[in-house]
Amino acid sequence: MRHSVISAALTASMGATAAYGQSDEPFQLNTIILETASENSVEVSEEDIARQNPTDIKDLYKSQPTIAVGSSIPASQKLYVNGVEETNLAVTIDGGRQNNKIFHHNATTLIDPALLKAVRIEPGVAAADSGPGALAGAVAYETRDVGDLLAEGKSFGGMVKGEYDSNGNTYSTSGSAYGRVGGFEYLGYLKFADGDLHKDGSGTDITGSGTNLLSGLAKIAYQTESGDRFELSYENVKDDESRPYRANIGLIVGGRPVPLTRPYNLARQNLVFTYTDASPEGWWDPKISFAYSVTDLKIDESTTSSYGTTDSFNGTLQNRFALANGEITAGLDFYSDSAELTYSTFGPPVSTDYTKEKLRNIGLFVQARLTPTDRTRLSFGLRSDHQNFTGVDGSKFSDSGFSGNISGELDVTDALTLSAGYSEVWGGTSLAENFIQNAAWVYPASGIEAVTSENLFLGARAQFGNWDLSGKLFHTKINNARAASWGGGPALSADMESKGFELGLGYNWGSGFARIGYANIDTTVNGNPADSYTGNYLTTPIGEVVTLELGHTFAQHGLTLGADAQIVLKETNTYLTSSGTAGLPLPSYEVVNAFVEWQPKRYSNLTLRGEITNLFDQTYASRATNGQEFASVQPLKEPGRSLKISAMMKF
Repeated sequence: MRHSVISAALTASMGATAAYGQSDEPFQLNTIILETASENSVEVSEEDIARQNPTDIKDLYKSQPTIAVGSSIPASQKLYVNGVEETNLAVTIDGGRQNNKIFHHNATTLIDPALLKAVRIEPGVAAADSGPGALAGAVAYETRDVGDLLAEGKSFGGMVKGEYDSNGNTYSTSGSAYGRVGGFEYLGYLKFADGDLHKDGSGTDITGSGTNLLSGLAKIAYQTESGDRFELSYENVKDDESRPYRANIGLIVGGRPVPLTRPYNLARQNLVFTYTDASPEGWWDPKISFAYSVTDLKIDESTTSSYGTTDSFNGTLQNRFALANGEITAGLDFYSDSAELTYSTFGPPVSTDYTKEKLRNIGLFVQARLTPTDRTRLSFGLRSDHQNFTGVDGSKFSDSGFSGNISGELDVTDALTLSAGYSEVWGGTSLAENFIQNAAWVYPASGIEAVTSENLFLGARAQFGNWDLSGKLFHTKINNARAASWGGGPALSADMESKGFELGLGYNWGSGFARIGYANIDTTVNGNPADSYTGNYLTTPIGEVVTLELGHTFAQHGLTLGADAQIVLKETNTYLTSSGTAGLPLPSYEVVNAFVEWQPKRYSNLTLRGEITNLFDQTYASRATNGQEFASVQPLKEPGRSLKISAMMKF
């Protein structure tokens, strides 16, 4: 049955695309990009975001088979790249490091996709200048700039947009204004969304799925006539609503009695200052950035209150040296991170506990990106990091280590390209999650053993006219990942491993495209099949995923039609119980979405869009959603069929 589903999906995709004409322009399948080893990347472009109109990160990555997002509620969604949870990747927003591991039931990086211009992910093998702690790669989010929005020849512009989602009766309103005066630029954006509970495919309310989201973005920049550019950006996302008691789980059957929901107030902020030279000359191409990011979570209950904060002050000073056959980037980066929790009980007795861990890191890095011949690209780099760690009891430890990467690409023929890469990464010590910190922890006298990783990929891409075929093998192994627990102590550790492969096939006919992706990902923790409990902050079972997407634009009518589907196959390789039997299998599901978008020729500044999500009203939980393999857990289901309509006007 498994192979017949894949065969049917491939046949349907190829059959649909074969009916269209040819184009002289080759199509780059942007769900799997293997251009140079240093660009071993998954990219979500500005065009992808505009076409998909995502409302959360699950929508943002729905056409990427190697990327999974768990939970149907944005405030508890977690990202997995090649099966590895995002806290093991170096995550940045506009270059600002994110330190968001605050509570395992919450989202790691809450972000509003409406603010984004593009996303770039380096899975596994990441460059040395991607930042410290890139154990399993890097994720770089980039928000919109004035240059992306302002029409040529104009000094001022703006946008207003209204959206409605029938499932949950959710309304969202957003607006922006931006402009350029001389060398100055400014941008302001604000969005508010409000709605009731969503219903799953069976018509049952999804616990804690109401919407109360506020997000904003502000930027100012100044560029001198000589090219010196100074930019300050501020981004803020806030979610304040009642969520399931454990925000990423619908319900646990049995155990201690708890309310069905409790209020979660989650807020994330990111402030970044950047200096660059827009007109670099010779070997002088600097970039200097300083950032402060902070995530706050407050959970109030009738007898207790928990308030956690994770933050990071960080910066990068680097220069890019242009060479005849490439470039070398060298510099230093630093961060000062903290994770703290204030836990109060209202009695009797009345008490307040306060815990905090701190971590400081300074790194030196160099990364070369060279083109030795017309048919080869080579990337290699090295970084050295030194850390100082402070525990909840004031214990202090220091440690240092080196990380290296090498990767390359070879054009075997004009149609066939091979690529490969390898990295070893020293990650040092990570901060413990706020909500499991314990003031009674006793740290080892020698400190906490450093986490390290190894990453490997082998890839190929072939282009035949308008067809694009690509594939990749990948392997990530993380050793001594910190797995502290409240009762078990601060120095527990775990090993995890992810391995698998992906395939992609695409066809472009000029005014449209079709593509299919397939990924098969197996992950283990301490040598056993992964589960979403022991894999906390490490991994979750993924298995086999098929994604399909197609779109066509009727330019003469200003009309674009599109559809996508996710086919997730049944996964039986789940955790082993104490008696040696496997946990519950993860069920298969198929989800189809479709949209139509219209820009009237007489009103080119107006865009109308209608879409149907979960067209066949499937009742299912996303593969990466927590707890599906346990009989005692009722996982959060995804929303059933929904009609979404939106109208956007630019001025």
